[in-house]
Amino acid sequence: MARSLAPLFSLLLATAILLMGNGLQGTLIPVRGDIDDFSDMSLGLIGAAYFAGFVFGCWHCPRVVQSVGHIRSFAVFASIASATPLIHPLLPDVGVWLLLRVLAGYCFAGLYMVIESWINENSSNETRGWLLGVYLVVNLTSVTLGQLLLNLSAPEGFALFILASVLTSVALVPVSLTRSMQPAPIESTKIDFVTLWRVTPVSTLGCLIVGMTSGPFWTLGPVFAREAGLDVAGISYFMTAAILGGAVAQIPLGRLSDRMDRRWVIWAICIGGALGALLLAIFQGGGLVPLLIMSAIFGFFALTLYSICIAHANDHADRSQFVTVSSGLLLLYALGAVIGPLMISFIIPYTGTWFVFGFAAVTYVLFSGFVVARILVKAPVPEEQREDFVAVPISRTGPAPVELDPRTDTEDNEAAPSPDEEDMPAAESSRS
Repeated sequence: MARSLAPLFSLLLATAILLMGNGLQGTLIPVRGDIDDFSDMSLGLIGAAYFAGFVFGCWHCPRVVQSVGHIRSFAVFASIASATPLIHPLLPDVGVWLLLRVLAGYCFAGLYMVIESWINENSSNETRGWLLGVYLVVNLTSVTLGQLLLNLSAPEGFALFILASVLTSVALVPVSLTRSMQPAPIESTKIDFVTLWRVTPVSTLGCLIVGMTSGPFWTLGPVFAREAGLDVAGISYFMTAAILGGAVAQIPLGRLSDRMDRRWVIWAICIGGALGALLLAIFQGGGLVPLLIMSAIFGFFALTLYSICIAHANDHADRSQFVTVSSGLLLLYALGAVIGPLMISFIIPYTGTWFVFGFAAVTYVLFSGFVVARILVKAPVPEEQREDFVAVPISRTGPAPVELDPRTDTEDNEAAPSPDEEDMPAAESSRS
């Protein structure tokens, strides 16, 4: 297995560098905006702008790669993404920052798309699952380091923005020097939301909900922590605690969902996420240690929901549909991450930043009711027809590597018939 990793080392290294740089920016920008007296509404809009650019990038970047190739595309995306953090401290204006975050979201969608398609091209059916595990470790480690880089300098200055720019630029080096063969052009995936809803209503709405609740966390979580009285180090620890909580939960909750109706696990995650969010909303001024514990509880549930929803969707899809379904759910997550911060931005001027988590708590409770309704009207998928859980990246900084999912391998596998609607046994599916 280690031998199969050698040709991809440079690509994984580039991914790690990008994740560190983008993770740093994601926390630094709301902290600096708060220092520069940007309103909470403005900061929410700036956060939503990143995901708006990300959504556009998911649609448009494959066309750029098809036109000029992977390496040139990567160079263009990295050059623009490297320039954007340097402009933030030079032009502290809400309109300028909105445009910069749209550009950043677009470019990082393209950067991760190029790297992940390249990794997928150079992996085999035998190594893909192991490689996905390595990717997850790289993702977790890099995002965590990105949060902790906030402690290297005062956010009032230029140094952290320069560091974010340098990291993005340096990521060009391993990609430019890689000896791995350039993959085939990326193909745009046609996404049919109506069909997606018919296949799996719970996962379709669930991924939108994940975006609507985690988008505001990534966008306004640092501001919430700052208003809770935490210093820069405390803010970085607060964000890191949520990431680590989500990382710890992935495998045990995923394996639990393999052994029972996944919808009950989704329901339990919603209740747990609502509890964690409610604690944060009520005890915002509780001090560093309680806030870290509550952040970890929130992350344990909130940052695991996406993976379980993906697994639940794949229980109901043909193997040939896995990439299409996962891509559609990723886009729904990104759309939710635009909608959530936009909605909250217009409310928190009247409530305060506690509403970031108050909104999440209410949303999870409402979604849990929908999940119970689905459980009551549709039977679960038989255990022998369920796909094994596969953990996916938990951070907001990059798309889930859906093509790396070993379940997408269709070679030597006949596509088993699957239901037209959620929760109908594949062998006896019929319209109802």
